[in-house]
Amino acid sequence: MWRWAKLIGLIGLLLWIGWVGAGELNWQGQMTQGGLIIGRVAPGTRLELDGQPLPVAPDGAFVFGFGRDAPLQARLSTLFPDGLRQDRMLAIAQRQYPIQRLDGLPPDKVTPPPLLLDRIRRENAWVDEARRRDIPQPYFLSGFAWPVAGRISGVYGSQRILNGEPRQPHYGVDIAAPVGTPVRAPADGIVTLAEPDLYYTGVTLIIDHGYRLSSTLMHLSRLHAKVGQQVRKGEVVAAVGASGRVTGPHLDWRMNWREARIDPALLVPPMP
Repeated sequence: MWRWAKLIGLIGLLLWIGWVGAGELNWQGQMTQGGLIIGRVAPGTRLELDGQPLPVAPDGAFVFGFGRDAPLQARLSTLFPDGLRQDRMLAIAQRQYPIQRLDGLPPDKVTPPPLLLDRIRRENAWVDEARRRDIPQPYFLSGFAWPVAGRISGVYGSQRILNGEPRQPHYGVDIAAPVGTPVRAPADGIVTLAEPDLYYTGVTLIIDHGYRLSSTLMHLSRLHAKVGQQVRKGEVVAAVGASGRVTGPHLDWRMNWREARIDPALLVPPMP
């Protein structure tokens, strides 16, 4: 099933992206908060998103996305090889996110002990450094697939209020599955972080899909890939676990484009 899904997704993306002539700009994706856009322009075209340069691959591929609470408008500026300039105002759909309130929790379940704060800051710096890598290869053109099959137990954008204190929103998709279930690379890429024991996320793997688009796979039990390794979509890279701060075995799949948190569920078909 995985091989067929990979083949069909790749063929669809190649047929869509095709050849783009001068003065043309094509893309696919959802213009919504949490959405990711993958596009193609003629080689040599220059792009800007809200005034910031948007890298374009030698073959014209590009990618950009919108965070959970992104503004409802963005400006995409295009300077084509023939000198034609075009500005587009992009309308970004607003989303509503579920909120859960939990009261009466022990304090250590809400706020980590002060002695652990240095460790948490150090580990967060490792993750930030891995996500800041700028690998100029459009691995994202492989398309995306679910890294594991299972029940969706947590959704992107949801937020908990613990003992009356709003916590950071959930920026990924939780997939419940037994410990040891194989976890596959959701797309082609390069492993930029493979850590066996982070405080919050436990065994953690980050795969860079190029141009600062990355997937983070959390709460694993085992790693089958190492930093610097190139992986292919559908390749087994880890196993589901219950490491870190969790209440049960599952995979937390998150995606980042630059500093924007992307909703992975928008990039894949319904869970099989």
